[in-house]
Amino acid sequence: MIGSLRRLSAVCIAMAALSIAAGCATAPPRGPVQAPPEAPVAQPAPPGAYFMVVAVQPGDSFGSLAQKHLLDSSRGWVIADFNGADSLKAGESVIIPLGPYERGSLSVRGYGMVPVLCYHKFTKGRGDLTTVTEKAFEEQMRYLKENDYQVITLDDFFDYAEFKREIPRKAVVITMDDGWRSVFDIALPILRKYHYPATMFVYTDFVTKGSKALDWDMLKEMTKWGIDVQCHTKTHRRLDKKEGNESFREYFEAVKKELVESSRIITQHLGTEVRYLAYPYGDTNNVVIALLIKLGYRGALTVDRGSNPFFVHPYRVNRSMVYGTFDLEDFNSNLKTFGNEALR
Repeated sequence: MIGSLRRLSAVCIAMAALSIAAGCATAPPRGPVQAPPEAPVAQPAPPGAYFMVVAVQPGDSFGSLAQKHLLDSSRGWVIADFNGADSLKAGESVIIPLGPYERGSLSVRGYGMVPVLCYHKFTKGRGDLTTVTEKAFEEQMRYLKENDYQVITLDDFFDYAEFKREIPRKAVVITMDDGWRSVFDIALPILRKYHYPATMFVYTDFVTKGSKALDWDMLKEMTKWGIDVQCHTKTHRRLDKKEGNESFREYFEAVKKELVESSRIITQHLGTEVRYLAYPYGDTNNVVIALLIKLGYRGALTVDRGSNPFFVHPYRVNRSMVYGTFDLEDFNSNLKTFGNEALR
């Protein structure tokens, strides 16, 4: 309990610092932290409270406390993370945060970082640079589970970067590019086994029947199992450079068509909203970013290796490609979830 209160104090300091940085004259009013109730009964939080303290009842879990006080059992990790605990004991007191408490995972120790992993193809046979074997992918997903990483959606990451929500301290995003059929045949069953969401970036000219590529029926089935289908352009052309003798106007219109048509086709076939782009070959420029903003894209991703703090450029999000030559040590080296470099 003492450790939790110390943590609460550090959190409040960080929140005040963020308010000052945002130009606020004073920190927002803070509701009182309630003392544990004499009777072991959950009490409602007072209006405006940021935290409440509850006594753990026999049979309580982080999930059941989250359901009772946060109305969402899947947010049990919030209570566990805030209290620095991995188990509960009847009779002890825990603090339940009722709103954002470490915006951007920023604290006096440093800041959180989110690795975004990028895959392409999968195989039951021998892998290569861009093709990961079924065995290796299974091992990597099991490694995440056994080492307490939690896979979140791309929407979760952008909400976090915009200070709209917290995410687990060891959060990871999984993405896959192009639209190879092996994603459906090999990766999807493994993702389903571990209940992991992922984002599939497709370039729409590649989505066809009777080939090594995914078709629209497969993609529609994948959306039922937590796979978010997003844009990788229409033809997979480079967006950051002109082709041949294109004039600037021709280049501009070609890039615009890549973004508009692919989004329209995905929405037409799947009935879903396109919010994100994975740059073909990972490259971009200011013209492309300006177009993305104008067309309403929320963010875009490169293949620049490295994890992402909350202050990453939303149209230059880093992704670490997972190669078929990786062993688990290589895989682990791409899972950095904390940074304390000086912010300048």
